[in-house]
Amino acid sequence: MAARLVIITDKMIPSTQRKYLARVSLSMMLMCAFISSSFAQVALKPGSVVFTDVTKAAGINFVNVSSPDKKFIVESMSGGVALFDFDNDHRLDIYFTNSHTVEAAIADRPRPPSALYRNRGDGTFEDVALKAGVSDPGWAMGVAVGDYDNDGFDDLYVTCFGPNRLYRNRGNGTFEDVTMKAGVSDPRFSTGAAWGDYDRDGRLDLFVSNYVDFKLSDLPQFGRGKLCQYRGVPVQCGPRGLAGAGDSLYRNNGDGTFTDVSKASGVNDPFGFYGLGVMWTDFDDDGWPDIVLANDATPNYAYRNNHDGTFTEMGFALGIAVDENGVELGNMGIARGDYDRDGRMDLVTTTFADQYNLFLKQNADGSFADVSRVTKTAGVSMPYVGWGTRLFDYDNDGWLDLFVANGHVYPQIEGAFPGAMYRQRKLLYRNLRDGTFAEVAASAGAALSERRSSRGAAFGDFDEDGDVDIVVNDLDGPPMLLRNDGGSKAGHWITLRLTGTKSNRNAVGAKVTLMAGGLTQVSEIHGGDSYISHSDRRLHFGLGAATKIDSVTIRWPSGAVEKLTDLPVDRIILIVEGKSSKQ
Repeated sequence: MAARLVIITDKMIPSTQRKYLARVSLSMMLMCAFISSSFAQVALKPGSVVFTDVTKAAGINFVNVSSPDKKFIVESMSGGVALFDFDNDHRLDIYFTNSHTVEAAIADRPRPPSALYRNRGDGTFEDVALKAGVSDPGWAMGVAVGDYDNDGFDDLYVTCFGPNRLYRNRGNGTFEDVTMKAGVSDPRFSTGAAWGDYDRDGRLDLFVSNYVDFKLSDLPQFGRGKLCQYRGVPVQCGPRGLAGAGDSLYRNNGDGTFTDVSKASGVNDPFGFYGLGVMWTDFDDDGWPDIVLANDATPNYAYRNNHDGTFTEMGFALGIAVDENGVELGNMGIARGDYDRDGRMDLVTTTFADQYNLFLKQNADGSFADVSRVTKTAGVSMPYVGWGTRLFDYDNDGWLDLFVANGHVYPQIEGAFPGAMYRQRKLLYRNLRDGTFAEVAASAGAALSERRSSRGAAFGDFDEDGDVDIVVNDLDGPPMLLRNDGGSKAGHWITLRLTGTKSNRNAVGAKVTLMAGGLTQVSEIHGGDSYISHSDRRLHFGLGAATKIDSVTIRWPSGAVEKLTDLPVDRIILIVEGKSSKQ
């Protein structure tokens, strides 16, 4: 079979003059000898690519409302955000979840509304959440997007401090609450969610991670006991000391309903670990989607798909569960990508303060090794509490960089001891193409240095100019829409939008291998990522100086493999499974 290829964006973005170093050290030449000259560009000067906060200019006036004191853990964990095209106009829209307070919930006061911002296509947005019927999902936490009924319109699943909500996209700008009919409410304290076709039947299934067993009728006492102290400062209790809530897997029946197969499949979490970020990803490269789950203060899970409807937990065996010292980390966000371009997808989880963000390199045998210190990403992350994250190519040089949104959970620590900060800046690591990174946020725009209480982050090219932008949902205030300025001028690019036919329509689970300029890049399509958030499903590849794509090989979720050759650059391209002669 062959894939249909359609050029959606025919506007070429002209390349700018690039400045090369007059002299290159012998060691650098030897290190980069394997890279084609198309990619042998020098490091950009500081400030060549910056992220500009355009939130106000874009007309986004959303405010996340939570308790300023954060006396209860449920008040600290919200903040999911989604970038997706809900109205099929080929422009990315934004959905922000909103928080609540224990005091207001007990008094049954109205919840702060969540927001759905429709992209007008001129750099501005309008909030249509109320009209669309998605403004009050509950005490919202996270969000995942997926076309579960394969009708061509993306549906919305919002996790909450129970119950959750499934909104079916009617295709006319409005959504229908089908939660009870579908059977996916999950009344627990849910956080992360992700769509993936684990049985490869062409229909998206749903995994939901749950956090702690928290009850408004039985509140833990703030600051009481050793598990409610942080460096001697009284703070909220948990997650340690609280019971875990277990997780859920819902199998899509194909008729608008789902079956809870959590226990039968072996992913219900009988140990009660504290689940947060979750991702479907094929970590053993066998064509079947597996599950990686970031657990807070407990070992991470890695569920291997057994191809028979069941999973085997492999976290410790694969080296994903803990750090190199065997320490359980406070894992929150999760990202996957091939940072060293060896053809294997590596893994990052963001963690709590006094711990480094966990950077795991995948080995040839499928296991993972902790390279956090080797990559030089560990040290600078230690003071921060990391949440939303992604491995992505912000400067289009063909190598994946790393972004982390930060913010502490204890307002009480501000100034309580040296270096204590509740609101924290963001981290941006530039890939130096030698297995290490440099933290460059200070030279990438003032917005990244602004201290915020950040949570979820989603990634995608909202202004369609050829570089990846970021939207961050911050607690206790407005979000940040961070426009990438300069990325499209720094290097060529291509964005692939895949549509499944035999596979699920979103092509979630598809693996793409791209060859250009002597460099091989691999990526896969996810149905949820970062910290309880959802990024643009289209795959963006930076190409450096390469002016054409040698080949794109797609392994569809159905198992079909297709190859396209000699593709143009600086375009968004639609590829439909099995429906064209273009090879």
